[in-house]
Amino acid sequence: MAYDVLIKNGTIVDGTGAPRYRADVAVASGKIAAIGKITDGAKKVIDASDLVVTPGFFDPHTHYDAQICWDPVITCSSWHGVTSVIMGNCGVGLAPCKPDVREIAAWDLVNVEAIPFEVLAKGVTWDWETFPEYMDAAAKRGSGINLGFMAPLTPFRHYVMGEESMDRAATPEETTQIAALLRGAMEAGAFGFSTTNGPQHIGYQGRPLACRLASRDELAAYGGVLRDLGRGTIELALNDNPGVVSESDYALLDHLATSSQRPVTWLALLSRDDKPDVCMDTLERTLPLIKRGVVPQVSPRPLSVQINLRNPFIFANLPSWNPAFNRPAEEQIALYREPAFRQAFRKTMNEPRVFAGQWDRVIVHEASTPELKQHEGKTVADVARERGADGLDTFLDLAIEDGLAMQYVMYLFNASEERVAELINHPNTLIGLSDGGAHVDMLCDAGYCTYLLGHWVREKQAITLEHAVRRITSEPAGFFGVHDRGSLEQGKAADIAIFDPETIGSPKRPEMRHDLPGGGRRLVMPAHGVLHTIVNGQVLYQDAQHTGAMPGQVLRSHA
Repeated sequence: MAYDVLIKNGTIVDGTGAPRYRADVAVASGKIAAIGKITDGAKKVIDASDLVVTPGFFDPHTHYDAQICWDPVITCSSWHGVTSVIMGNCGVGLAPCKPDVREIAAWDLVNVEAIPFEVLAKGVTWDWETFPEYMDAAAKRGSGINLGFMAPLTPFRHYVMGEESMDRAATPEETTQIAALLRGAMEAGAFGFSTTNGPQHIGYQGRPLACRLASRDELAAYGGVLRDLGRGTIELALNDNPGVVSESDYALLDHLATSSQRPVTWLALLSRDDKPDVCMDTLERTLPLIKRGVVPQVSPRPLSVQINLRNPFIFANLPSWNPAFNRPAEEQIALYREPAFRQAFRKTMNEPRVFAGQWDRVIVHEASTPELKQHEGKTVADVARERGADGLDTFLDLAIEDGLAMQYVMYLFNASEERVAELINHPNTLIGLSDGGAHVDMLCDAGYCTYLLGHWVREKQAITLEHAVRRITSEPAGFFGVHDRGSLEQGKAADIAIFDPETIGSPKRPEMRHDLPGGGRRLVMPAHGVLHTIVNGQVLYQDAQHTGAMPGQVLRSHA
């Protein structure tokens, strides 16, 4: 017979953790038709002689809820061999939404996921009102990769309660209505619901994001929807203190797991310099929950943010920086020059905290002044040594010399490679946290899969190729109940990534582009070494170039 696609002579890493082997893979009618020595022909043949053939990667934590309206290929994720994403995380999203309150939903995304309002105003199509209509609109629009949807609790509460959803818990009657909407979303194929407990998550007009005000009775009712249906997961942004699970956090996780009898994943377990043992301690303390399917998400990438001192948001929790906010640039510069300000900042940096003046982890990313371009790519500590100056003074002086335009990249979490290696190998973690589509001009971790395979597998040899592939394919797919994908097995959907093991990877730092609606800027993470990507049996990328195909599907939990 003639197949649609035949992948010849590849090294197969099938996503189950089994040892690699050499074989051909045949694809027909969107499915994997055969694996082995195949002599039949095909409409398209891909020579994978020096390449690795794996299942397409499955990203469990994205925020492409708006981006699917203007970017059907779903970049940057699709560049990196990702063939399926789950969106609608952290309790924030765009459906359900009544036409007269679209601006409120948009501002929730602005405040929680740092997507500019102007971009949303130009790019979101609003061809839906209900959540099932939102999923159907995505299916009608088409996409390059597969889209899975969590039902974010904030718009559901707002749909029923209006603006009071940002002020109070729901009444029993309102809870019943919200639960009915959630059931409708699940019946349409949602993969569960998401919420947040993080105090940093504010919504419209700086008020608490609506889902944060859901009572325990509410959450029990919503969990009961999943329990009654016997499917779905819950995703929770737990707090603003990565790695730490307080007694109240533990009780909340227990409450969600008990009421739903379904898996729960929470954010985030990140390595911290100020609390080096917190991740392993938390994994041990939460083991009773883990045994019930309550699993934290981790990232293989160092977590960095891009900042400038015109908008010094990273220091918003430091009282000494309060006078720097919402001031003209010249007043900010004058403040940064003051010895008293520097002394107060230095005193703060002597206290234990996530960032405590590790200037070797702050990089000069971009300078606007020609004389300062020589420092790009150097750490602040490097420049300080060249100048014979203090790191903190150098950090402020460089910004002043560049008129506050200088862009810094600051590494906040996962800076210790030894501790990150423990997390990505740990059996009780879920690798994810790409945040694809969010924080668009601050960070981009959508390349975490290729970073795992390049940095941790090839360069550090801290995890085997077979284990790493399983961690980003069958494990997340299985956690969310997507059983027809995630491994290379006959009869499963033909979602396939083909890459060069010698070059696969992604840069440590993203690059800035101005390609959002209206020319908005975003950080993007290019991919290296991912040559071919197949989605539902069609070639999406050939030699790392988009073929024009749009073979993605809206994944539905009951399918």
